[in-house]
Amino acid sequence: MNKIKLMSHLVAGYPTSDLALSAARALVKGGADILEIQLPFSDPSADGPAIQTACTKVLENGYKTSDGLKFISQIHKEFPDTTIYLMSYASLVYTPGIENFCAQAAKAGVKGMIIPDLPFDFDEGLTKACRKNGMINIPVAAPSMSAERLEKLSCAGFPYIYAALRTGITGTDTKIDESTLSFLKKVSAGGSKIYGGFGISDGTQSKALADSVEAVVAGSVFVRIITENQNDEIKLSEQIEKKVRELCGL
Repeated sequence: MNKIKLMSHLVAGYPTSDLALSAARALVKGGADILEIQLPFSDPSADGPAIQTACTKVLENGYKTSDGLKFISQIHKEFPDTTIYLMSYASLVYTPGIENFCAQAAKAGVKGMIIPDLPFDFDEGLTKACRKNGMINIPVAAPSMSAERLEKLSCAGFPYIYAALRTGITGTDTKIDESTLSFLKKVSAGGSKIYGGFGISDGTQSKALADSVEAVVAGSVFVRIITENQNDEIKLSEQIEKKVRELCGL
């Protein structure tokens, strides 16, 4: 079986900048194809307890958006061939000005933006600003969307769409069944390539998804590994690499 492409999620600065960097290195070493790096946010609407707790801890340390962009820049310099997407929420992108933010992100090495609470058709100029700065905007599709709206998104011409495999928050178990695969077919109907995630934590799930997506997305599972091993950097790296290989089918 071919290697399954993996987009792995990482909260910038969690639990410390040094350990977050160790985690990023382990993700790349294990075989992650894309790093989805989240800027910590105080009220993350789509994130489950593991990621919410991580964001809270980082913010309590006084971490700022500028720190997150420096972190991304450091990873990009170390791994220039690894694709980095920035995940955040509209407030952090909108406040400094979307064009300004996109220019800063691109300079740091970001190739795409995932902003779940900016609708694809009312994105405050995000898609245009991304394009201007050599990046892509990756909108989010959810099973709760109406059939009409889902069709509109799938045919809107985005190179990639992030498909949330169920409603609710990240981090709880997701069953890959016929309804999941049917949803993915609808999202990809217009020709966009699909990143599929939300609650993906083991190799069985990623194998079930592999033929229907460009890459499998896993997030909370890595945040939990970091949390559980934050006092043992060597074990933290080993466990992350092991989980990446499992999700990639290696």
